[in-house]
Amino acid sequence: MNLLPLDENAALFAQGYLTTLQLSIGAIVLSLVLGTIVACLRVWGGAVLEALTRGYVEFFRNTPLLVQLLFLAVLLAPANLNITRDAFVAALIGLSIYTASYVSEAVRSGILSVDLRQMEAARGLGLSQLEAIRFVVLPQAIRTVIPPLGNLSIALVKNTAIASGIAANEMLKAAGVLESRTLQFEWYYLAVLGYWTMTIPLAWLVGRIERRLAYAR
Repeated sequence: MNLLPLDENAALFAQGYLTTLQLSIGAIVLSLVLGTIVACLRVWGGAVLEALTRGYVEFFRNTPLLVQLLFLAVLLAPANLNITRDAFVAALIGLSIYTASYVSEAVRSGILSVDLRQMEAARGLGLSQLEAIRFVVLPQAIRTVIPPLGNLSIALVKNTAIASGIAANEMLKAAGVLESRTLQFEWYYLAVLGYWTMTIPLAWLVGRIERRLAYAR
């Protein structure tokens, strides 16, 4: 077998692990922000913005993620929009937009569960609509949808593996490269363990937040 030095193998896999971690954290943050904005526009944005955001949600929820990433990678390439050829950037944007379409539905359901009279009371106390949304409605809405948001975050971490389809140097891509070089399938086992080290602590954290919020109520 044509083995690479162990330290070189480990460095390549560690880089893939780090890329997956960065991709996961970045996409989780961006998708939560974008999804919350989309949810607010669907509820309070008026007929035109509601129709546009509904179209966005339906489009991205009903097309394969890999197709979206491939399209985005080609669109951002120098031959087209000339924005970037970096697969990591394309994957980050693609995962964020895709996951935000699901986040928006979860947050919207949380918003609709809040009594409308609370918005009216906040406005009556002198808060602007934006302030009432930010300080009164959204905190309550987010608390009720922590479990689905946590599940979406875990699914996003696992979806980072799809970024290997556009040659992003994440963990699955690194495992594939090392398997082809060393002829050792065990690299994929290590990748599975790598994903577990991200998803299991995330699931624990979401559960802990959910229990604390339930206790606070």
